[in-house]
Amino acid sequence: MSESSTIELTHLQLGHPAEKRQDVVAREEPLEIRVEGRSVAVVMRTPGHDEELVAGFLVTEGVITCARDVLEISQCPSVGNKHGNIVDVLLGRAVVNWESLTRHVFSASSCGLCGKTSIESVFQKFPTLNQNQCSVRSPQPSDEGAGSLPTENCALNTEHSSSSLTPSSFPPISPDLIASLPAKLRAAQETFSKTGGLHASALFDAQGELIVIREDVGRHNALDKVLGYALQRNLLPLSQHILLVSGRVSFEIIQKALAGGIPIVAAISAPSSLAVDFAQDSGQTLIGFLRGETMNVYTHPERLHFPTPA
Repeated sequence: MSESSTIELTHLQLGHPAEKRQDVVAREEPLEIRVEGRSVAVVMRTPGHDEELVAGFLVTEGVITCARDVLEISQCPSVGNKHGNIVDVLLGRAVVNWESLTRHVFSASSCGLCGKTSIESVFQKFPTLNQNQCSVRSPQPSDEGAGSLPTENCALNTEHSSSSLTPSSFPPISPDLIASLPAKLRAAQETFSKTGGLHASALFDAQGELIVIREDVGRHNALDKVLGYALQRNLLPLSQHILLVSGRVSFEIIQKALAGGIPIVAAISAPSSLAVDFAQDSGQTLIGFLRGETMNVYTHPERLHFPTPA
């Protein structure tokens, strides 16, 4: 499904006649998320990778932790749209807290927390993600849209919360590696290059290799798609990975990153005060204003190997 549409517009330049032009804009459509046939959210998103979006959404809501928790993700076709804008999830062993999950209003593309009905519900506690306890077959590219997630075994450790990370678990990496990531992100933003209108989230390994990039009109949707990609390929927790986002870092972004076990979150732009506080408390390294050879490290700089002054 295309992430952009071609439209006709009127171009104006002061002192010159108006002219008709064609332009490419990012697509934005509503997606209704259903769990066991029950509507839990409507999100405004860029169509494409919807199964990943829904899977990542359920990870960040604390509903699922590995592919075993999902028996099937299916899209409901509608008139004139074989893909449809409704996705239904059939769960396996996951237990749903419906009161916490259900959002009573739709979530705009700029808001990933819209619909939460109390302050307490905004601050999530996530069950532990243990890669050794989840084993799945990695889906092939042709699996997208099929919805089913073949699995072998999965167990959930609920004794501890994954609401904090240990800095020592990530070997210190070079700031040079971090500084090299924005260029890789920009080179992979195919739809942004056409439209200039999409956010991006990109996942890198500890060597700086790009694992996956997803674009969306909503920055939180782009991250949910990345987390859904990781879930489907049994990569969670992402304890040896780096997340780079194309814009600013709000609280919801850093919290979603924690849901996936991501220890380092970097951004081209600024973080919010709550994002900084949350990253400090959760043990995440938060980097902002990552541009050229400069960056601001707001929390847990011990994950970076700083050069010794001469």
